[in-house]
Amino acid sequence: MASAAVALLVCGLVLLPALHAQSPTGSSSSSSSSSSSPDSRGVDTTTGPRFAQPEAAGSSITLETSEPLFYFAVALNVCGYDVGLAESNPVRTKVRNELNGVLAGSAAARDTRDGLCAYLRLHALSDPARNVAQYVSLSIYITPQPTMVPSVDQSDLPLDAIGVVEILPLLRSFAEAVQLHSIWIEHRPEYEALIDAIHSPLTKMILDTNIFLHMPVSSYDGRRFLVLLEPMLAPAETNARYNGTDSVVVVSPRTNPPNAVPMDLIRHTYLHFLVEPLVATRTSSINRLQPLMKPVQNAPLEFTYKSDIVALVTECLIKAVEAQTMDVGIAKPARPSNAGRDRSVMEHYDAEMSVFDRDGEQVRKRKVDLDMRQGWVMVDYFYTQLGLMEKDGTSLKDDMGQMVYGMDVDNERNHIQKIAFLPEGSGGDVMRHTPRPLTGLDLAESKMMKGDLAGSSEIADAALKTNPENAEAHYLMGRIALLQADPDGALEHLTQAVKLSHDPRTVAWAHIYLGRMYDIARDPDDASIVRPQREKAVAEYRAALASRDSQPDTKAAADAGIQQAFALPKRAATTTGPQSPIPADDDAPIDPTGKAEKDAYRPSAP
Repeated sequence: MASAAVALLVCGLVLLPALHAQSPTGSSSSSSSSSSSPDSRGVDTTTGPRFAQPEAAGSSITLETSEPLFYFAVALNVCGYDVGLAESNPVRTKVRNELNGVLAGSAAARDTRDGLCAYLRLHALSDPARNVAQYVSLSIYITPQPTMVPSVDQSDLPLDAIGVVEILPLLRSFAEAVQLHSIWIEHRPEYEALIDAIHSPLTKMILDTNIFLHMPVSSYDGRRFLVLLEPMLAPAETNARYNGTDSVVVVSPRTNPPNAVPMDLIRHTYLHFLVEPLVATRTSSINRLQPLMKPVQNAPLEFTYKSDIVALVTECLIKAVEAQTMDVGIAKPARPSNAGRDRSVMEHYDAEMSVFDRDGEQVRKRKVDLDMRQGWVMVDYFYTQLGLMEKDGTSLKDDMGQMVYGMDVDNERNHIQKIAFLPEGSGGDVMRHTPRPLTGLDLAESKMMKGDLAGSSEIADAALKTNPENAEAHYLMGRIALLQADPDGALEHLTQAVKLSHDPRTVAWAHIYLGRMYDIARDPDDASIVRPQREKAVAEYRAALASRDSQPDTKAAADAGIQQAFALPKRAATTTGPQSPIPADDDAPIDPTGKAEKDAYRPSAP
């Protein structure tokens, strides 16, 4: 592309998404295969997530166990992983004792254990939860024994799993030396008993959630939600993997109360499974909420939510659903059996229900207020909208568009600016870790979001002087160049990001930004004339889809670019009342030079 053919680009193009807008747990598709074969006693030894294409009448929600995950959990346990041992199901101690007996009687087994433990120590992460999560990620993509190899190309593994894939030969040697498959078969009945105990409460949670949102299982269109049970892991550590197609959550039961699992965390992941696709299909319209990102910069949230409006909207909507459907801890009055025959009894029951509803609402509103002070600034708005949805009997799928389009952004921003946020570290998504101080390129990203382009550019430029092949710095500099109306610089840095980066998300969004540049390219001799280079734009969008980034917003943005040329949004309305839904064809630039859009969307300096 002749770089002179590109005129101004603005914040509406640049700030979605931020570079590091990924789940710390490594949101990724879980699509390993498995095999089924009975052992000599006729026991079905099927292991691993059964992700065959579901039949028309098949279930898209599954609760099961995984032999590869069991192997990784055992490896962690024999190498000093004692977290949550006292609260774990007794089967964990039984397996550990059996392994101790085998190891005590076999020098060869101890040698394989020592090699395995040395690898685990070498690859230990400072965050214990992430340390376990990297092996959980890998286990989901491993075939059952005896092969124990990745079920996908190594390049298709989650990023955290790629870093520890070399453990597999050591794990296979250890498993063979201690006959781990036999131990797995021996304890399968206990695992199946745990599955049976958890099945009913899990089913109730799924049904209650679906009823509230009016979203039947039949509407999932082939997407799958899998709960894996592994009692060899700590009950307090719940690992989740979710994207627009498949979602996996790994849990361990507690002993007190018996067989209890963190159903609230399972439900939270299930809500991601339901909500993320709905949000991802509306990323273009969600861009109009970008003004809400500036006041969020002072909230005690992870950097992801301060830099990615789609991630923030998703989490706020999920927390609003949780507040609407939470157990308020108040006993609901029982409807009297003779209510129809005695009017006074019915009047008394109605009065009790009125008090119950009032007190329950107070509990829920306190939860909403806490969420808002933790930084989830759209929970109150979505909570109100969900209440209206419930009264109208409509579904979230049908109401989602109006919830976004109907928001008065200026009013919400004024409301957010009055919130007294709690201190850093007091908030956080239940599926994520507490915030850390921003440094390096994360700090530069934050400065860009706040409008401090000079400060952001200074940090990124320093990173490039230290390492000219720093792909993340190139990606950041490319988006800064777009905001500074420097298409030459944007083209150079984004092209370098594509060339140098090994992060699928960085590569994908660099391609998407390049595609959008082609779509709104202007005549090199007359910037007022739009001369899109559509074929090149579509090629960039297709390259984004080929980058293997599993996030639903990436696919939605690339697909949208292929279907229709990107156009800069019109300047937001300044009326104080609710804004009307924006027609699908009403996003062409007002000013053909782009100056008005730049002025309207560029974030002001703090």
